[in-house]
Amino acid sequence: MFDRLQAVEDRYDRLNELLSDPEIVSDMTKLRTYSKEQSDLQDTVDAYREYKELTSQFKSAKEMLEESLDDEMRELVKMEISELDEQIEALEIRLKMLLVPKDPNDDKNVIMEIRGAAGGDEAALFAGNLYRMYSRFAETNNWRVEVMDSSPTELGGFKEIIFMINGNGAYSKLKYENGAHRVQRVPETESGGRIHTSTATVAVLPEAEEVEIDIHEKDIRTDTFASSGPGGQSVNTTMSAVRLTHLPTGITVSCQDEKSQIKNKEKAMKVLRARIYDKFMQEAQAEYDEKRKSAVGTGDRSERIRTYNFPQNRVTDHRIGLTIQKLDQIIEGKMDEVIDALIMEDQARRLESLDQHD
Repeated sequence: MFDRLQAVEDRYDRLNELLSDPEIVSDMTKLRTYSKEQSDLQDTVDAYREYKELTSQFKSAKEMLEESLDDEMRELVKMEISELDEQIEALEIRLKMLLVPKDPNDDKNVIMEIRGAAGGDEAALFAGNLYRMYSRFAETNNWRVEVMDSSPTELGGFKEIIFMINGNGAYSKLKYENGAHRVQRVPETESGGRIHTSTATVAVLPEAEEVEIDIHEKDIRTDTFASSGPGGQSVNTTMSAVRLTHLPTGITVSCQDEKSQIKNKEKAMKVLRARIYDKFMQEAQAEYDEKRKSAVGTGDRSERIRTYNFPQNRVTDHRIGLTIQKLDQIIEGKMDEVIDALIMEDQARRLESLDQHD
């Protein structure tokens, strides 16, 4: 572990030198790349330097005990050694956590796709509930929500809704939402009072920058059509809606939320870029999972990850066995307790994996 920490500090010092180099300062791409790398290493380097300072103090205090001291001074030194020992132990745990490889997508904006699955109108209504839940959660984090495309139903739900959440660290918290979400409740459309089970699927894609994924114009087919509203009726006589097809992968994206064809194409392009990037990520993850399977993570999208039981005001996350009797609060966007538990579990597994390789 300490060899890795020393390597991190050496790299940090080298980046300091590079960022003082006039040639680097005049190159905006390199300047931005090196500045971000240095910023990412800052916490680890600060903690490692603090660790080295504390261990030096610990060693000096131990040496003092070997000298001839009066009883009072000896007790003070022993107290200092005990305090330093606790601080060093806590810092070692923190350093291990800082060495756990960070997901390179964690700081990114996200594109979320929610679709009503099994359950017809009730599944579409539940998709609407989930969209509202994530929107409220975004508000509490001062993130901005922008709808990219939607297929509303006449009852107020969504067959599908695609939206972007702009905010620092959005992906780091929302990536665990990938998968099938199940709801158990008495539908508004049900007169007999029977509990129904329906599902909606959620996909969370990190926004891909143009520099991360190379998409050639010749590989994209663009089709335009008139926008439609609930039930499929035409709501716009102009051909403002846009459908983009990436020919090499067959990935298709439609966008009709804006009145302008240009704006719809811009939004569709963001979603297309994210889906292509996600496809490559999923392929790489599948290859990784063959070697090491993790129970928590971005996960298989067909996997049922969570159940929302309205009659019992209960939310259960099946991946980590977490049950909370606060569905009324969670559905209003107060999701921190669930998300924090998923992050903790994921970090514990990553830490365990790191320990096995030490």
